[in-house]
Order: sequence, then C-alpha cells, then structure tokens
Amino acid sequence: MADLYCPANARTAEQVARMADLEARGVCLFCADAGSEAGGGQVVTETAHWRALHNDFPYSGAAQHLLLVPRRHVTDVLDLDDAARADLWTVLRTVRGEDRGPYGLGMRNGPCEGTGGTIAHAHLHVLVPDGERPLRMRFSSAR
Repeated sequence: MADLYCPANARTAEQVARMADLEARGVCLFCADAGSEAGGGQVVTETAHWRALHNDFPYSGAAQHLLLVPRRHVTDVLDLDDAARADLWTVLRTVRGEDRGPYGLGMRNGPCEGTGGTIAHAHLHVLVPDGERPLRMRFSSAR
C-alpha cells in the first residue's frame, strides 16, 4: 500500500514518526488488527463493519475524541456497501449511548492531501467538547 499517509498534515512529531514507520512497512493503521502494535487507539466498540477507537492524538478542546473506522479499506464511505453504511449509525448510537450532550461529527473522504487528514482511509471523528471553550473542528491542512 503506497501513499497511505500525509505527514504534512500531522500535528505532532510523534505522528510523523509513526506514519513514516507504518508507510515504510506498507501497513495501514486502520486496517491493522485491533490490539496489534499498529492497530490505532484503544477499541471502544466494534460492529460487523466498523470499529470505534480512541484517537491517540486528540484535538485540543475535546474531552473525548473517538474515531469511527470502517473495517474495509476505502477512502470514501460511499464506496462501502449498503450494510456497512447503515451500520455506521449503529456504531455512532453505541458510542454516544444515553449521553445526548453536544458533540461534533466530522468525516474525511478522499485523498488525505485534500482533506487535511493524515491517513488515506475513510474515517469519522466524534468529538465531545471539554466545556471550557467551544470545540473547533478544522478539516484543512492549516495548523
């Protein structure tokens, strides 16, 4: 797998180092097995088509920052089948539980060079604000 990562969009040196290592090995962070050394953040829940993970590099102002990641490697959620797209709402309801407080939902689709993302694998961000300031979701390469 080539061109899996966009280090220019990373926010920390640790992210850049992790991406360089995974890219060199041809490993997609989100395709790796949960629990493997490369499998991303701690798994919150899983469904047949999705995993919800804690983001290892949460955004500033987020009390909680989860990533919803399709098991199938796609760069656009519209490339998933109907069952996988429907299952997205199941995993979102699960991670939000009974808490209906404010949260942000952002999705990256397409090449990460254009979305401001760091990985060429479609995913969604579920962000719960810390309550101290408004949570800003930036979906560009600007820092």
